[in-house]
Amino acid sequence: MSHSPLSSQDPGSSTEMSAITGLSDTLPSGTAPALWLVRHGESTWNTVGLAQGHNDQAELTSRGLRQAAEAAEQFRGRAVRTIYASDLRRALQTAAVFGKVLNLPVFADARLRERSLGVLEGTASAAISPSVTGLHADRVADPDTRPAGGESVRDLYARAAAFCDALGALVTNGREGHGAPLEPAKAAGDVVIVAHGGTVRVIEAYLDGVPVDEMGWGPVENARVARIPDFCTQLLRTQPLRT
Repeated sequence: MSHSPLSSQDPGSSTEMSAITGLSDTLPSGTAPALWLVRHGESTWNTVGLAQGHNDQAELTSRGLRQAAEAAEQFRGRAVRTIYASDLRRALQTAAVFGKVLNLPVFADARLRERSLGVLEGTASAAISPSVTGLHADRVADPDTRPAGGESVRDLYARAAAFCDALGALVTNGREGHGAPLEPAKAAGDVVIVAHGGTVRVIEAYLDGVPVDEMGWGPVENARVARIPDFCTQLLRTQPLRT
């Protein structure tokens, strides 16, 4: 694992969601780099229904490791320049499988973490009230609601959007905003991000031009893969959302 070289579905969505089976056959490689979003495999806390957030005790189950392997295998032979991952264990374990298949290092970045749930982490997810999460009926009901010691959905959205903006500059120009160079050996191909359900949702919304207060919050299955084609072009249209 390396540290990141970047500094610290609604109708009309341009995101292509795919089941694991047949991924490489149904989603062709294009000339413009695509962004692939992968949720981590099943974790030990997923199986017992505990809220995870930034808590780093959970790790992948044997089923989660199989899910990661099945997802990663679909990328064998695909041109991928870089793998980024949340620095939480469950995401890093999933990303490591991708790294082995693609023979690439994994760059960890804390901006790709799940939403922090503060004092709610480690409690039963089913018992958490929408009044403290701001989520209701698969929608973002209040993007500014924040559990004690945790983050709001708006906080998560801004954090992930900042990562996307830096990544877009790096891929488009070969340099980050403040001048960090792109590794020459990784100057072509797609980008894979391995993260969490919340992170995947906000990145998809941001790149689709959906403001945080209009977001859906539908299910994101373990090891689900989504492709965002030509994401750099989409960033040029969506960056004003952060202001």
